[in-house]
Amino acid sequence: MRNAGLEEAQAGIKIAGRNTNNLRYADDTTFMGESEEELKSLLKRVKEESEKVGLKLNIQKTKIMASGPITSWEIDGETVETVSDFVFLGSKITADGDCSHEIKILLLQWSRMDVRVGLRRKLSAEELMLLNCSVGEDS
Repeated sequence: MRNAGLEEAQAGIKIAGRNTNNLRYADDTTFMGESEEELKSLLKRVKEESEKVGLKLNIQKTKIMASGPITSWEIDGETVETVSDFVFLGSKITADGDCSHEIKILLLQWSRMDVRVGLRRKLSAEELMLLNCSVGEDS
């Protein structure tokens, strides 16, 4: 992957003034481009470089998501699946950029955490009260 020349490629999108065409984490790679042709070029480059070292692109795990209309892709006679969303590093990315789903999940997680923290504090306070309260006669 590092030898595929992705950093030198002109394809990609501008993020903070820098051209970015891929995000990599462990064995996952996400390609980004302004056009279908850019993405096809990046994918072809990675496929060719991978084959040079004996690796094969898994078409069943390869997905396409676009914010606009896109034609069907075929690689080595296999059709690449088009999706409207995917999960990247635990966050749902959608073609329309809608993040309301992620916000709802974060709010739900926060509310659950808030309830647990409140319950822990309440239990700790009751335990302290019970520890300080003794029943019986002093001898």
